[in-house]
Amino acid sequence: MIYLIRYLSSGQYWQALAYVFGALVVVFLAQPVHESAHAWAADRLGDPTARRMGRISMNPMHHIDWLGAALIMLVGFGWAKPVPVNVRYFNHPKRDMALTAIAGPLSNLVLALLFLLLRNTAALLAPVAAGSAVGFTALQILVLTLDYAAIINVALAVFNLIPVPPLDGSRLLTAVLPDRWYYQIMAYERYIMLGLFALVFLGVLDVPLSFLRNTVYSGLDWLAGLPFGR
Repeated sequence: MIYLIRYLSSGQYWQALAYVFGALVVVFLAQPVHESAHAWAADRLGDPTARRMGRISMNPMHHIDWLGAALIMLVGFGWAKPVPVNVRYFNHPKRDMALTAIAGPLSNLVLALLFLLLRNTAALLAPVAAGSAVGFTALQILVLTLDYAAIINVALAVFNLIPVPPLDGSRLLTAVLPDRWYYQIMAYERYIMLGLFALVFLGVLDVPLSFLRNTVYSGLDWLAGLPFGR
């Protein structure tokens, strides 16, 4: 998953540049959409906490966690500032918490599909740009940038759906686990989080995460190809 380091070390500088652009799109566009989706869903379900804190916003400064953003640039996954949720506002706490949690990853999948559609549209311009070396190179970088933005969005959706605190997938457990079990798990949230990131950085989860990411990406890529006769 360490695309940037791999591209730079192998001399694939155009790919590295496109990856950086794609990661920047995620940090400054996809992450605000992801966090705003959480905040909007919570607000619609009765919890105005995040909305009152200005978290339904496309201003990236309201959402960026700089360490999480740096990790997205380097390894393709990271995090933003978590959206505060007060379950006491919800009429159906378990169901509404699950819906609020799933809104973020779903927004990443929608964005990934949009980026793939834009990538396919840009690729149609290749014959036009072929007459200019500069124009063709710029178009290639744009196509790669959109593809990387889609890949990172899929990776973030898959990663966030792992049912481990503090990821969004853990909030889905509220819908299926008895309260006593759920709160026992959440009491160890900090330690579980550290253990999860240790497994990620050691590469233990590379195979299952890559399989899930590639499977979801392939499905979205197929959908994005339908309007283009693929």
